[in-house]
Amino acid sequence: METFYADGRWKNQVVGNSRASSTGDTKAEAQADGRELARKRGVTHVVRRKDGEIAERHEYGR
Repeated sequence: METFYADGRWKNQVVGNSRASSTGDTKAEAQADGRELARKRGVTHVVRRKDGEIAERHEYGR
């Protein structure tokens, strides 16, 4: 699961999917949604800065 900025919005997307799972107006909003989705799926959550660099990485393995 990745949280990233594109097209003027913060988005969450499962790695390998072509579409965003959710979007948010703010990074904090999208990051919270991404964290919850990653926890439910038991996957890694990568949070990127606006420039695309990785800012945070959290493991939520089952």
